[in-house]
Amino acid sequence: MAGRFTPRPTRTTVRGGHVAVPRGVPRQAPAPARVRTWVPEWPLDLGLVLGPLRRGGGDPTFRALPDGSVWRASLTPAGPGTLRVTERGGEIRGEAWGPGADWLLDKLPEMLGAADDPAAFEPRHRLLAHTRHRRPGLRLMRTGLVLESLIPSILEQKVTTGEAYRAWRLLVRKYGEPAPGPAPERMSVMPAPRTWALIPSWEWHRAGVDDKRASTVLRAVRVAARLEEAVGMPPEAARERLELVSGIGVWTSAETVQRSHGAADAVTVGDLHLPGIVGWALAGDRHADDSVMLSLLEPYAGQRHRAARLILLSGRVPG
Repeated sequence: MAGRFTPRPTRTTVRGGHVAVPRGVPRQAPAPARVRTWVPEWPLDLGLVLGPLRRGGGDPTFRALPDGSVWRASLTPAGPGTLRVTERGGEIRGEAWGPGADWLLDKLPEMLGAADDPAAFEPRHRLLAHTRHRRPGLRLMRTGLVLESLIPSILEQKVTTGEAYRAWRLLVRKYGEPAPGPAPERMSVMPAPRTWALIPSWEWHRAGVDDKRASTVLRAVRVAARLEEAVGMPPEAARERLELVSGIGVWTSAETVQRSHGAADAVTVGDLHLPGIVGWALAGDRHADDSVMLSLLEPYAGQRHRAARLILLSGRVPG
């Protein structure tokens, strides 16, 4: 157990899903297909809200630039789209390009946490109360897209974060299409389900993806339409549908609905580090397993994922 908390981060534990977004003066991008401005009634931290969507610093689908803008390239039900989000003086500005532009802007408030209800969370530990006070801009996003979170989560099964990020980066850059509009260099939209299904076996191996994970992705994309329908279901029902696909278990379904549904209670079970971090933060138990973690989080039933994120953001980890 001595090496269990060595500094190799997992997908779950990378700063609680926070991306540093520089507070520069956003430059106006070239004329977009559509613009939307929105003023949330609460503090909003783009790095905290959108951070869990980034799969490593080289993620072709996500970019945070020095001018304070966050860019996303997504495959929407209407087609590929690029979204640029900036915040200035409390006003959110979304600019979008491509066939999916309207869809992305229509979903912008939900993506930034408008459907979330942080008031439902009642901290019962001083650490969580303090962290929530320090992070007032934390909201749980809802992307409304299942596969864009499911596939990278499958790639992250049972491997290091670096290996998973590399596989996602290589496959998206090679088989995705360039992000529409004036997106930053080398941004790509993830491949369509049919394209994933046609990737040769040697390309999976070249990206470092073993047969088990590659086969799980292939099974998932064969029923892509049914899985995307799950976004209209409650999170637990959506997880049940995802887990009908062989190779998708509780870890992967939780990681998916946290992003696609904004599921406040979908705590990640089966993570290498999370139980020990939660155990240490709430009970001084660095050797906690999943059952102990779930017991400690029971007072937060309905909000267990939010509680876990606040613990991760607190920085309190076993030394």
